Amino acid sequence: MTFNLRSFIIFIALFLIEVCIALFLKSGFIGFVYGDFLVVIMLFYFAKSFVRAKALNIAMAVLIFAFIIEFLQLTNLLELFGLEKNKLANLIFGNTFGVTDLIAYSLGIICVLIIEKKSNRKLILSLFKLKTDFYQPIL
Repeated sequence: MTFNLRSFIIFIALFLIEVCIALFLKSGFIGFVYGDFLVVIMLFYFAKSFVRAKALNIAMAVLIFAFIIEFLQLTNLLELFGLEKNKLANLIFGNTFGVTDLIAYSLGIICVLIIEKKSNRKLILSLFKLKTDFYQPIL
């Protein structure tokens, strides 16, 4: 286990955006779709803050988790625990299943994998440039 400050800062920023969406944008595209898109990205960076693993492995674990939560909405899980009137439980677990949510989760994971690949590529290229600059002969 390790701590990645960069990922944790990204998680905090996304968490604050999610809170704003939940408080102020309760309907429309941003409230219904964009929030689901962002939540998997937020969970990815939360996991990446503490787990050292390949981005693809973290992304797949987050996507499976999101799908499980979404499919649990087909059951009366909140009622079973007496949480059907709890606003926080309804916000976190939701109360209606939606295929559009599954699509938003999938697109969010694809997006975060693209971001991770591009940021890692830039990091690798910058490190390579530093190493090659260091070894260039002085004329």
